[in-house]
Amino acid sequence: MLRVLVTNIKGGCGKTTIATNLAAAFAAGGFATGLAEVDRQRSSLSWLKLRNGDARTITGLDWRKEVGESPSELRRLVIDAPANLRMKHVDELIAEADLVVVPVLASVFDENSTERFLAKLDEMKPIRKGRKTVVLVANRLRPRSKAAQRLETFLERLGQPIAVRLSDRAVYGELAVQGLSIFDIDGQLVRPVRDEWRPLLNAIDEIA
Repeated sequence: MLRVLVTNIKGGCGKTTIATNLAAAFAAGGFATGLAEVDRQRSSLSWLKLRNGDARTITGLDWRKEVGESPSELRRLVIDAPANLRMKHVDELIAEADLVVVPVLASVFDENSTERFLAKLDEMKPIRKGRKTVVLVANRLRPRSKAAQRLETFLERLGQPIAVRLSDRAVYGELAVQGLSIFDIDGQLVRPVRDEWRPLLNAIDEIA
């Protein structure tokens, strides 16, 4: 089973949106998929409850109190971590993961917390020794904006290049209220949005 942790100690960067859409992408690819909820707000589990019978099955796992067992039939697991986790708990979740996805926003107010979090990740033994891959996702980007350019420059200075760029799209929220994702429907509306996910899905395929 391939396990993907979506984490950042900064709130509001879109972790649950990425986690739910990633789980839906795996399910659409024919993989038995689980979505583990670590956040006390239950955002991912609430999203799963909204899915109707026509949507592909995703197994919800409640890990809010402790990391639990995963059903043996699962082939993909997405772990949705909350903001404000202590680094000790982040370390525990990283031990469970094969890949760490870190959403970041193009906001000057997020730069300090992002820099501290990435530095802490680099200090963790599994990441420092290259046993775990970290993928940075620039989330809710407005292409060619000054904020997007600033984020690129900021992360390059840290030696943390952006691997994936996801635009700020209303379709994510519109689908989420139905328990759906961009990978649950087809059509001109979502095809260009899906294309932005290809670098992330390719990185996961390489690890798998």
